[in-house]
Amino acid sequence: MLVGDGQLPHAAPEAIGEAYYQWQVAKPLALALDYQIIGNPAYNRDRGPISVFGMRLHAAF
Repeated sequence: MLVGDGQLPHAAPEAIGEAYYQWQVAKPLALALDYQIIGNPAYNRDRGPISVFGMRLHAAF
């Protein structure tokens, strides 16, 4: 995926770190919590780092 027009004044490599924890609530049900930190989002040193939080619920029938 291309971001921008290639003319960023302070371009830098994007770096992403992620950690998650999954908890088996019951046999057919799992809950996962997720955290991501993104350094230089969209290859721009002027933006970030940013934190992204997420939650997933998985049910099997």
